[in-house]
Amino acid sequence: MIPLTYLLHFLEEDIPFGDVTSEAVIPEDLEAEAVIIAKQDGVIAGLEEAKALFEHFGVKVELKAKDGDKVKKGTVVIKLRGNARKILLVERTALNIIGRMSGIATQTRKLVEKVRAVSPKVKVAGTRKTLLKPLDKKAILIGNGEPHRFSLSDAMLIKDNHLALVPLEEAIKRAKAFSIYKVVEVEVESLEDALKATNAGADVIMLDNMTPEQIEEVLEALKREGLRDRVKIEVSGGITEENIQDYAKLDIDVISLGALTHSVKNFDVSLEILKGD
Repeated sequence: MIPLTYLLHFLEEDIPFGDVTSEAVIPEDLEAEAVIIAKQDGVIAGLEEAKALFEHFGVKVELKAKDGDKVKKGTVVIKLRGNARKILLVERTALNIIGRMSGIATQTRKLVEKVRAVSPKVKVAGTRKTLLKPLDKKAILIGNGEPHRFSLSDAMLIKDNHLALVPLEEAIKRAKAFSIYKVVEVEVESLEDALKATNAGADVIMLDNMTPEQIEEVLEALKREGLRDRVKIEVSGGITEENIQDYAKLDIDVISLGALTHSVKNFDVSLEILKGD
């Protein structure tokens, strides 16, 4: 689970001086029951994080679903009982977390299922195009995707801006000499550079913004040269829900999409108070 200290940061942003509305309107000792309801079909995520936040404030939590479950519109995913002020204090932060994580998990699962229908071996991965990495990476995993690098420290990805400063073969040589424990991936945009990167010892080559036809040319060239088994193939750029199966049909290993995190649609959930006493 995501550390509570990380989650509390989001809540602290929302209540720098407390929840003035609830403190003004709701009696201090009022107890209440509430539910969190899915307002659409999809893959639910973020329930464990919401549970941790509510429990931190003394609210009793009963999970009616678990992260990764497919739920229908109208499904109660959490039941709550506790101090009414505390429930309302946490409400929006918890819903924001569930909504974002469920949106990512739902879209990831949809794409993973489309890819697996064509090729069970091809992975679907996210990218670092997010500022909410702990939540977003976990949501991708819940959706059965691959999180890719968590940070710049995890693996080496030599991109176009690196290659604008250092030649491709030299960049790979320097990366390999730097550490024997880090995967070295190189972003390439041409057949020539794909062959250069593989011959220079790259562990993964990312074929960036290539059409399926261009990628097939690279794959055929790698096979002719006896290089295909020496390198993992990742494709990225211009890939959508509509065309992802065209890429999955190819002899590749990973499809990565920044859209899983940088432009995902929030999953609709709501909290409803049932009664107070």
